[in-house]
Amino acid sequence: MVTASKQLSGRRVLLIISGGIAAYKGLDLIRRLRDTGLDVRCILTSGGAQFITPLSVAALSENKVHTDIFSLTDESGMGHIRLARECDLVLVAPASANIIARAARGLADDLASTVLLATDKPVMFAPAMNPVMLANAAVQENLETLRKRGYGIIEPGVGGTACGEIGSGRLAEVPDIVTIVSDFFLKNAPLRGFKALVTSGPTFEPLDPVRFLGNRSSGKQGHAIAEALAFAGAQVTLISGPVNEAPPRFVQTVQVQTAREMLEACLKSLPVDIAVCAAAVADFRPEDVSDRKIKKSGNDPVSLKLVQNPDILATLSQSNQRPKLVIGFAAETNDGMENAKAKLAKKGCDWLVLNDVGGGKVFGQDSNIVTLLRKSGNDIASDTWAEKSKKDVARDLVAAAVAFMGKPA
Repeated sequence: MVTASKQLSGRRVLLIISGGIAAYKGLDLIRRLRDTGLDVRCILTSGGAQFITPLSVAALSENKVHTDIFSLTDESGMGHIRLARECDLVLVAPASANIIARAARGLADDLASTVLLATDKPVMFAPAMNPVMLANAAVQENLETLRKRGYGIIEPGVGGTACGEIGSGRLAEVPDIVTIVSDFFLKNAPLRGFKALVTSGPTFEPLDPVRFLGNRSSGKQGHAIAEALAFAGAQVTLISGPVNEAPPRFVQTVQVQTAREMLEACLKSLPVDIAVCAAAVADFRPEDVSDRKIKKSGNDPVSLKLVQNPDILATLSQSNQRPKLVIGFAAETNDGMENAKAKLAKKGCDWLVLNDVGGGKVFGQDSNIVTLLRKSGNDIASDTWAEKSKKDVARDLVAAAVAFMGKPA
């Protein structure tokens, strides 16, 4: 069973701390959000910085704190756009009357308000202000505008405020905010309750204690798919050949060397709902493996007899514990579409991801151009994606899998 903290790990919250005495609670909020596994990036407004320091925010978040839209270092790379897009949720807490008004009116006169305009991610506001301010018709109108635009409003608490008045206006309790944020991610984890298996990297087939037959697969694409499945809420087992990639966090990783070891690990991982065979499994292995290093003997040629390795993709596709969705990969150097269609039909998988590895492309690189082939009865639909990072390929592939899978049983 995947714990809540594991499901939230890797998700990014952009926390905007605006002005008001409740800004000091932002420090506790950072700590508690991180306790759930969330990665917290922070914007501290000029008003917020009157109550807490960037140093304290940076120390608790363990990330750089952003304060200035005119920062030369950040804005040389369009930093406000990156902040707006490289997160999964924007949380404004505390949200002052000022930042609520600027967001409602679409102003962009500082970093926080600009990010709120530039983001395409969900946004939540946690208002905190004097009770009379909160009750003011202008503030209520602005909050209603934000609600109509689909922004979440975390209702403030009732009680004593810093100014000595009693009423509605206190920042919602930090544990309650954390629960609301956690529930948001868990409810939006579309593969929660599903199990997934991913193979990644090459296999090494030993020739002797020193040498092996292998290939140039880096494992970047397979590891990215495992990570994307985990972020979508699935319980993921990654079967990895020898790679230099770090195992994705909160994914169960099984290290193997050979094709036969990889097949054995896959079968032990069944049953699963989704299987993605992204590994570049060696088709052949030496029939005989020497227990000593094979030495050269003059200029005499060396013959090597190869035998076929087990077909992992076909085995999973034809298993009596067959996953609902089986996705294979085809690395081709020529006649890619023709070979991919033949492989899709022969292996019995549901989808096949085709990539062209001719001329040293793809292996070891950070980007990929793929064609997704999907079998539907006797028909095969194909969709070629524009070049994108392997992480984006993974996210798009998982999004397609989410649409296919529906709800867990």
